[in-house]
Amino acid sequence: MEAEKRKKQKKRRLLMLFTAVPAAIVILVLAGRRKETVPVYVFSYAENQTADYPTTLGALKFAQLVEERTQGRIRIRVEAEGVLGSEGEVIKQMRYGGIDFARVSLSQISEYVPEMKVLQLPYLYEDSEHMWRVLDGEIGGRFLGYPQDCGLIGLSWYDAGARSFYSSTRPIETLEDMEGLRIRVQESAVMSEVITAMGAIPVQMPYDKVYAALERGQADGAENNWSSYEAMQHYEVAGYFTVDEHARVPEMQICAAHTWEQLSEQDRQIIRECARESALYERELWSVYERQARERALAAQVREIRLSPEEKEKFRAAIEPVYANYRMKYGTVIEEILACAGEREETKHGVSENGR
Repeated sequence: MEAEKRKKQKKRRLLMLFTAVPAAIVILVLAGRRKETVPVYVFSYAENQTADYPTTLGALKFAQLVEERTQGRIRIRVEAEGVLGSEGEVIKQMRYGGIDFARVSLSQISEYVPEMKVLQLPYLYEDSEHMWRVLDGEIGGRFLGYPQDCGLIGLSWYDAGARSFYSSTRPIETLEDMEGLRIRVQESAVMSEVITAMGAIPVQMPYDKVYAALERGQADGAENNWSSYEAMQHYEVAGYFTVDEHARVPEMQICAAHTWEQLSEQDRQIIRECARESALYERELWSVYERQARERALAAQVREIRLSPEEKEKFRAAIEPVYANYRMKYGTVIEEILACAGEREETKHGVSENGR
């Protein structure tokens, strides 16, 4: 009798256990759902480079940081490889409400903000350290504020390396070799003026059209950094790379003003902080990526040409008329930038200790 009683009690306990387990699972699932934050905002981010490119990885880092620090209230979807359009098209869409965030070259922004042309002047910076002293200081802070007048909010500066010339028809070893070459440039008035001053013919076209133009002979050369040159496989159709480093054109993370206006002051501060942190991350990636890109290009039998100091000075002298035009209007800021070359400020990854 006692054994029968114990048997019945055991059955009841097992039944209760089997009933409780599914209930517990349901409770845990529901609890998990309650903890998952539904985003208040889902924003778009336009990037025209490949998925593994430093600027794209920087954008993804930015999106990750923003989502973490807003506890999932703000989610940013990064669309790479130009799926949202060329940089020029992206800026137009941002000004009229189509895209929320982007990383763009100053050459594109300068079409709306003329002051940006100053930062693109050739041979303006002695080296990358000089450029970051400028951009991470008071001058760079001022320039981040200029796009606001045309419906764009400047957030941070991204690295884009030093731009040099490459060609398909003949190596560029002297200034005279530039004569008559059709050189692709960004859709930028500044670089068109520079190319003309060097004796070549500027051909403005979007970045994604360059390979075909070089292949078909619509352009004889272009100018860009090692990373872009290798990533887009331009070395296949233009095997001469002349390291003159004529320009260091930084790039800017921007937010559309209509998007900015939706955000609280707290969220704006978070976004600015995340943009600056992602910029430091992108700069570290850039340094490694650029070195590896050069190595890969040289392994593909690219011929690297380095100008002598004397020859480089001829290139500098050729563009003096371009400087003369800009000195009339922006002489003060040009002198401010040149003065930063002599500073010996402690830096880390291009950001000063008292930087932003």
